[in-house]
Amino acid sequence: MGHRCAVYSSSSVTDAQWAILEPLLPPPGNTTGSGGRPEKHCRRLVLDAIFYVVRGGIAWRQLPAEFPPATTVYAIFVRWVRAGVWQRIHDALRDRVRVQGSRHPLPSAAIVDAQSVQGADTVPRSSRGYDEGKKTNGRKRHIAVDSNGLLLAVVVTMAGIQDRDGAFRLLAALRAQFSTISLVWADGGYAGRLIDWSKRVVSLTVQVVKRTDDVKGFRVLPRRWVVERTFAWICKHRRCVRDYETRPDHHEAIVYIAMIATMSRRLARTA
Repeated sequence: MGHRCAVYSSSSVTDAQWAILEPLLPPPGNTTGSGGRPEKHCRRLVLDAIFYVVRGGIAWRQLPAEFPPATTVYAIFVRWVRAGVWQRIHDALRDRVRVQGSRHPLPSAAIVDAQSVQGADTVPRSSRGYDEGKKTNGRKRHIAVDSNGLLLAVVVTMAGIQDRDGAFRLLAALRAQFSTISLVWADGGYAGRLIDWSKRVVSLTVQVVKRTDDVKGFRVLPRRWVVERTFAWICKHRRCVRDYETRPDHHEAIVYIAMIATMSRRLARTA
């Protein structure tokens, strides 16, 4: 059993969570006997530190002294981004949550939406933009979720890109990962050439769920509320409320980590 940083209970990995997450982590650095130093720091503490940054929204260098050195924690985070580790862990957990809910691991439909987030000064000019509609200077995350709101795909672009233009990349990523999906629900911002392209190129039927003009005030729209709830789950993790990442793929990884924390807690409660 790995060590636990019990001081920070809101973000620390519980014993039940660790039992779920540990088998999904990549093998330690020096398991092949081919040289290189063995891992010096407890992996559970490293994971605790990464969850602490994502949940609290702090800078890496502000990690408390109870954790391994910030440079080490950040280096492991980056190494696992490049190796696709965060997405693999996320996808394994999502499949388990779907099966636990008596659903097939592979979804047949998805809901897509986009959300602009303000970029901090650490976001370079080359990968940020201005969203005129939301009056936001930063990046935009395009997500696809299943009918329960579990994340299927995420693509991060500069905020100035229109929702439907970002959706070309999102739907291509969705199709590459899932051959079983045939129907996608979206809002009115996705109407136009995307619908024809998705049918012709990636064999996806995009169905637009529009708000009727004669309805005044707040109205829960079918299907679309599901993806809004997912954005709320993601934004409970303060590192996702604002974009601090120098690279878009790092921001995508932070979104995956937020959902890893959410799903592992859910699975641990019912373990």
